Amino acid sequence: MTLAFSPCPNDTFIFHAMLHGLVDTEGLSFNPYIHDVEDLNRNACEGRFHITKLSIHAYLLLQNNYCMLDAGAALGFGCGPVLVAREDSVFNQKRDSLKDAVIAIPGEYTTAHLLLKLWFPGLHTVSTRFNAIMPGVRDGVYDAGLIIHEGRFVYPRYGLRKIVDLGEWWEQETGMPIPLGCIAIRRDLMEHHERVGRIISESAAFAQRNPGQSRSYICSHAQEMDDAVIREHIALYVNDFSLSLGEEGMKAVIILEEMARCRGILP
Repeated sequence: MTLAFSPCPNDTFIFHAMLHGLVDTEGLSFNPYIHDVEDLNRNACEGRFHITKLSIHAYLLLQNNYCMLDAGAALGFGCGPVLVAREDSVFNQKRDSLKDAVIAIPGEYTTAHLLLKLWFPGLHTVSTRFNAIMPGVRDGVYDAGLIIHEGRFVYPRYGLRKIVDLGEWWEQETGMPIPLGCIAIRRDLMEHHERVGRIISESAAFAQRNPGQSRSYICSHAQEMDDAVIREHIALYVNDFSLSLGEEGMKAVIILEEMARCRGILP
């Protein structure tokens, strides 16, 4: 089965064991494809991969074609996207100050973009790869940028400051963990749904018990090579929700969907 995920440390950490024969894959084998999360979202529109990482925003648009798995999700507290600008920028936490700003986002179908539209609709956004956002804001290509992944740990190195943490905003609005991404399987393969979910959960649990075994694999794909950043990233994004979404995780996804539909962002 084709298995697509991002190069981010949380994904490579979770999938390492099942791709390297360290857990029982119950007779299944997986061919990995590693791409930027927005590339995965767009490929899923064509149903390219059997199993794929998706932004929750993309998943909500593709539910007729993909079904969410219980394991492998990126969901939690204190891990949302952050809107940043240069230290000397005139843009600030007053939303009106952003009306004329050009804001770089990590993709149209990312959950970060969905949260930005929930926070303040109608902003002028430009899609680019997530690892080009901080340099672009630093160099004046963009007025502000919406950063995800390990960017939240390193943006001060680029001379940037926080305008708003959209994860904190979400938590204040809902009291729920922020659902950022999930692993989904194509609906024509639903007979494998539970089995694949178990394998991913076992792989994530193995990684948590044996964190050193996946280190070289993670570092070979990470955008930020600093060991401390990688450790922080994994500690933040791999948690109990990665082993199983459970009722709380599913409720968070449902609330995000309801908010987006009520505000006309999702059809």
